[in-house]
Formats: sequence, C-alpha cells, structure tokens
Amino acid sequence: MGVDKSYNEYGLPNYLTESIKTYTENTNAMIADCLYCELQTDINLAETGEEITQEQAWYLREKYLHISRTEI
Repeated sequence: MGVDKSYNEYGLPNYLTESIKTYTENTNAMIADCLYCELQTDINLAETGEEITQEQAWYLREKYLHISRTEI
C-alpha cells in the first residue's frame, strides 16, 4: 500500500475545494465531462497562480482525474 499523502488536500483555495466537491458528488452523467474539465482547469489555475504546490496539484490530478505524471 502507498504512502498516505492526503495532507495535500489541506489549505486548498475555496474555489478548488468547491470544484472537488461538485465533481465528486455529481450523479449526472450528462455533465460529468464538463465537471472533469472544470476541476482540471481549477487545479491548473491554482498551481500556476502559486496557490498550491506542484506536489499538491499532482496529488489531486492522480486522485480525482486519474492522470499520472507518466501519461503527460
């Protein structure tokens, strides 16, 4: 089992926390793609705006979007 890195979810900007909540609580398959893209955009904005670290950004991408560093 991997190392617990959930500490990367602390101190996130409010808009990113809301985006994660909206994405994870979604039950409407018709808007799932839009919410996925919105979450990806919010992670990127928070990272480039230096509101979160690169480590936090990759943790969130891997956990919620299932994107790994090796895929990019």
